[in-house]
Amino acid sequence: MDERIEHAEGARAPVIEPGYTFGTVTDKISSIVLTRPMSNGWFLGFGVAFLLTMMMLYAMAYLFVKGVGIWGVTIPIGWGFAIINFVWWIGIGHAGTLISAILLLLRQSWRNSINRFAEAMTLFAVSAAGIFPLIHVGRPWLAYWLFPYPNSMGVWPQFRSPLIWDVFAVSTYATISLLFWFVGLIPDLATLRDRSTNRGAKIIYGILAMGWRGSARHWDRYETAYLLLAGLATPLVLSVHTVVSFDFAVGIVPGWHTTIFPPYFVAGAIYSGFAMVLMLAIPIRKLYGLEDFITELHLQNAAKVMLATGLIVGYGYVIEAFMGWYSGNRYDAFTLWNRLHGPYRWEYYALLMCNIVIPQVLWIRKLRSRPIALFFVSLVVLVGMWLERFIIVVVSLHRDFLTSSWGMYYPTRWDWMTYIGTIGMFLAAMFLFVRLLPMISIFEMRTLLPEAEVKE
Repeated sequence: MDERIEHAEGARAPVIEPGYTFGTVTDKISSIVLTRPMSNGWFLGFGVAFLLTMMMLYAMAYLFVKGVGIWGVTIPIGWGFAIINFVWWIGIGHAGTLISAILLLLRQSWRNSINRFAEAMTLFAVSAAGIFPLIHVGRPWLAYWLFPYPNSMGVWPQFRSPLIWDVFAVSTYATISLLFWFVGLIPDLATLRDRSTNRGAKIIYGILAMGWRGSARHWDRYETAYLLLAGLATPLVLSVHTVVSFDFAVGIVPGWHTTIFPPYFVAGAIYSGFAMVLMLAIPIRKLYGLEDFITELHLQNAAKVMLATGLIVGYGYVIEAFMGWYSGNRYDAFTLWNRLHGPYRWEYYALLMCNIVIPQVLWIRKLRSRPIALFFVSLVVLVGMWLERFIIVVVSLHRDFLTSSWGMYYPTRWDWMTYIGTIGMFLAAMFLFVRLLPMISIFEMRTLLPEAEVKE
């Protein structure tokens, strides 16, 4: 379509020009699922992602047979890729909840174009993250011991352990995110049900739509439930990664035992989450011709949030280094020295370059407006945030209090296969989501139409 969506630099939501109608918006979004044929590129991308997922399952099966000795974890580095990747994936899932819940409560209508696939991204990222705590305990078939279920032996979880806190925080986060995503889908599922010409698809979408008819009573209950779930999800943006940071902050390991970790981790989670949103939104809008809906305004706003949270993360690095020097604690001072001059110094310098130096180009408006530049900056940020987790976990552990316990961490091919496999699983789920469900909220986009404003 020739019609474009106007946008402004201010907080005002983009307005669709009069050339768009309820019907054309619905047609453009629903046709991606109902009538658009699957391209060779989609099959190629999904095939690669599926093969990576199979590689992950093979690595996990071999792990169950042989044990965690196939990984690179040693003494004193008892935590390796499993915890690094767990924290990284949980962080990526934060942007979906932030966009959906907090921006909804703040009445920021620019979220309407990106909230649907951001919520899906949250679910898939949390699913990838959940794999690592299960497999790193050594006996995943006994993972139910982590839950306080009644049993005849009277064995209960250690509730003073932050790992138990993780179980409750992440499971709550996943449950609320799933409900929030599904409730938001119901009106669009009914649209797909009514427009589908395939009987099987019509039945499936009809079951998922739960009898939605679009009556006033349905809309009233929908808005009430959606707002309540947004209110429940909002504290989770802060609480989940705060609890994850407690895995480290409650320990006595130098480099971990610091009170700055909760806000520092939350800011880093939103930072990496918005980087993933941009990495998904930029190719999706290009491949499916959705530049009219995912406009430059959305890219600009996401880049601004990423820049702001990146500055908070940079402030955390400065405070962490300052307190290592100023505290007078020789162990903290050595941790700082080890990061700058130790065997993992190049990883630390790469972390500073990826998370602090390179993202400063986002101050330049022209670069914020270039999708290709934003895509590569987002990729750099994701790499940098993974390196941050590597530095926190490995560099803090590989030099123990006793010099006789010092060691190095070298991830094995099984570590890499599992990690890369979760990326494949995440992408495979995104490929299926794009083809089976509306990636942009149809009814929320229709509320931005000029004729909707007139009716109000």
